[in-house]
Amino acid sequence: MKRARALVWVGVAALLVAGVHFAGVFPTRTYLAQRTSLSTAERNLEVLSEQNKVLEDRIDLLRSDAEIERLARERYNLVRPGEEAYAVLPPTEAPTPSTTVASRPAKSADDGNFVQRVWRTVTNWP
Repeated sequence: MKRARALVWVGVAALLVAGVHFAGVFPTRTYLAQRTSLSTAERNLEVLSEQNKVLEDRIDLLRSDAEIERLARERYNLVRPGEEAYAVLPPTEAPTPSTTVASRPAKSADDGNFVQRVWRTVTNWP
């Protein structure tokens, strides 16, 4: 009888320890995972906020007439009325004989193995 009661109490204690384990460990894992996720999201938010600030500064710059004129002159070669646009082209070079004709390097008689040398000799291939 005492033995059966002791066994019941051990079983109850084991169930209690398992319950505490499930109630404590799994929420702790979830909490730690959420904390890591939150810190990653906060870092991403900081990066995106910085990028938004840079883009807002660029928007403000593009609203100015001076910047629009600079871009029009630089990218589209536009000029104001009465101005003349000139384009300076790089000088053209006449092709030299060494660049127009690709010369083969001279092959010596020792190029290749025996069979290749005999074949070149028979076929008169350079």
